[in-house]
Amino acid sequence: MSPKNHLLLLNPWAYDFTAYNFWLRPLGLLYLAGIIKQYTDFDLDFIDCLDCSQIDGVYHFRPKERPDGRSSFFKEEVSKPELLRHIPRKFCRYGLPYNQVESILEQIPPPAAVLLTCTLTYWYPGVQAAVELIRKKFGGVPVILGGVYATLCADHARSQSGADVVLTGPGENQILLALKEITGRDQVKAVDDLPVFPDFDSLPSPAYELSHNTSILALMTSRGCPFHCTYCASRLLCQQFEQRNPEKVVAEIMYFWRTLGTEQIAFYDDALLINKDRHLIKILEALARLKPGLRFHTPNGLHPREIDPVLARWLKACGFDSLFLSLESSNTAWLAETGAKVKPEEVARALNYLKEAGFKGSQISVYLLVGLPGQDKKQVIDSIEFVRSLGARPRLAYFSPVPGTADWSRLLASGHLKSDSDPLLQNKLAFTYFWSQFTPEDLDEIKKKAAGKNES
Repeated sequence: MSPKNHLLLLNPWAYDFTAYNFWLRPLGLLYLAGIIKQYTDFDLDFIDCLDCSQIDGVYHFRPKERPDGRSSFFKEEVSKPELLRHIPRKFCRYGLPYNQVESILEQIPPPAAVLLTCTLTYWYPGVQAAVELIRKKFGGVPVILGGVYATLCADHARSQSGADVVLTGPGENQILLALKEITGRDQVKAVDDLPVFPDFDSLPSPAYELSHNTSILALMTSRGCPFHCTYCASRLLCQQFEQRNPEKVVAEIMYFWRTLGTEQIAFYDDALLINKDRHLIKILEALARLKPGLRFHTPNGLHPREIDPVLARWLKACGFDSLFLSLESSNTAWLAETGAKVKPEEVARALNYLKEAGFKGSQISVYLLVGLPGQDKKQVIDSIEFVRSLGARPRLAYFSPVPGTADWSRLLASGHLKSDSDPLLQNKLAFTYFWSQFTPEDLDEIKKKAAGKNES
């Protein structure tokens, strides 16, 4: 394979106090890979440092796996950043062993360019480590960085990541031009008339065939979100709410099942149930006819007010196995202040419909936010007890301040953060330990309360 006709796509490690493989897939990077495959002559190598299914046996790693596909990561302790030295937790590199990634890079030819992504803003040390390793192996090869970190912390990414090019926002209409300009070669087809993708539905499918493990995949039937929650980045990452053609979604699911041996799929949509009669139910009707026998999961949280008896029955009939509902808090005053997308009584009603359709309480989790500015322990404990009283599982989600959100603006105004604060301070544990009203003892009590025996 000629290096001039070769690209490397790499999803870096997670550097954090804790990390878990919650159906994590570098979906954005794989979408770009699908575009590159269709519109260029580049050959692609793909390394997913968060795919522990390919760890060499010499490391004697056996992940703790759940039947639904979630699993633990291999981890290696690294030096804790000075900024986070006061947090009483070990800091680790999660994902493939560093030496194994080095060995993989030894086996591929020097690429014309390297494409990197980064899922969370405060995981950027993984980008830095990847760039350092790439420079060590390939010298001055051009590095292009995109993803959540690049979009939300663009100035930091440009000055600190080590990448040569930083792409912000959706990359489908940027990547081919960037490759043309940065490689200086003619592998890009139709260089004088680059394709324009007018919407999410027009993109090629993500190139999952490059992945090592295709039994469990992530998929999006829509992009963006119509809600305006004060703590959420969805509208910053994609300004428009777009839904795909249900027929295309079904065709993609069936392709994954037939061609890649896919058994489970996690929906990454932020608003999967919006326009459900014209969108999700159409998808479920088709899947019910085709009967692929897949299992589905909803890690990004469903809007409870959209769940009615008809939808609940379709979800059960089509193999939805792990349902996560959005609530965040049972405190109605707080909900009104942060977005008013849900009410506690809507969660109770949705849970009744789901159980009537045959779901067990153990299959249903309800997200609760912990550590928000102004929140106290009692509010969280009350929310946990409310969810448990409904026979569902409380799922704690620790608050992370997201640049550009309303909560971020309030934190700047209060002096908790500065506009140029290191993204490490956006770490969910950093904020909880540094500035929230929770003590470490409070957090331990909250975690124990949430993990109590489910009585459903």
